[in-house]
Amino acid sequence: MTRIFAYVPFKNGVADDVALEFPDAAKKIDAGASLTAVVTGTGADLDNVADALTKTYSEVIKIDNEALAYPNAEIVRKALTHVIPADAIVLVPHDTFGMDLAPGLSIKLDSAYAADVVDFEGMDGATLKLIRQELGGAVSTHVTCDAASGAVITIRPGTFAPADEEGASGTVVDKSGEAGDLSAKRTFLEVVEAEVGDVDITKSDVLVSIGRGIEDEDNIEMAQDLADAMGGVVACSRPIVDAKWLEKSRQVGTSGQTVKPKIYMAMGISGSFQHMGGIKGNPFIVAVNKNPKAPIFQVADVGIVEDILDFMPELQEAIEDL
Repeated sequence: MTRIFAYVPFKNGVADDVALEFPDAAKKIDAGASLTAVVTGTGADLDNVADALTKTYSEVIKIDNEALAYPNAEIVRKALTHVIPADAIVLVPHDTFGMDLAPGLSIKLDSAYAADVVDFEGMDGATLKLIRQELGGAVSTHVTCDAASGAVITIRPGTFAPADEEGASGTVVDKSGEAGDLSAKRTFLEVVEAEVGDVDITKSDVLVSIGRGIEDEDNIEMAQDLADAMGGVVACSRPIVDAKWLEKSRQVGTSGQTVKPKIYMAMGISGSFQHMGGIKGNPFIVAVNKNPKAPIFQVADVGIVEDILDFMPELQEAIEDL
């Protein structure tokens, strides 16, 4: 039976949303696989996360150590190599920390490594079939991975279906004593919080997010009018910030803000993985784009092939007439 371990990051005692996506990813790898969550940290926040994860995972391993108070990939890597079998499959979120942690972990475990995976096609013997995206999502590549000696895989957040938070009644296994030496050459200094702009897009339930399709800075007013009608705020993709049309605090993506809206209006946004990596939770995504092959349509709940400069005023008018 395939053994799968999911490294779950957390902040302020709350597990990252990707924790609910790991079970779906694991089922696609092997429906009969054993899935175990692993959390590292210290104190009450770690305990709270571990206990909460038992509602989703049948087993949760926790490693409590003062050295893990701040997630240092060098230290976490050492801890994981002492509690995860060398032939296991390890799932890690494909984010800044995951990209730091995972490659070295695969070397320590002497296992295969695959990055930024968006889907799995299952196991064929010891061969794992997986799917990645290239060229900003324009091309899907089907890859085979020799998992005979295990594998470390980073998965793209937001690409797997979230599990029911009440789907299991698991147990917490404390393996803090097995973590071994957690000394490191890196030293954590401090957390520098990013400056918050005039609008905090991370707190809004409704985002009207604009991309290249807005065409001109003067057209942003259309998006603002639509956002006002919907009770939301305007966000954007990176090209809008690069053009200095909106401040960086409104940028959604891996190099911008991470958002968890209930409704995400993607207006003229292609949907690169860098942009989609900044959208968490399970929002209702409406995508409007002139290009019918835009990658955003692959994840949208509603896709509309239309010029946003024509669409947004009509939608605003329709909403105001309600």
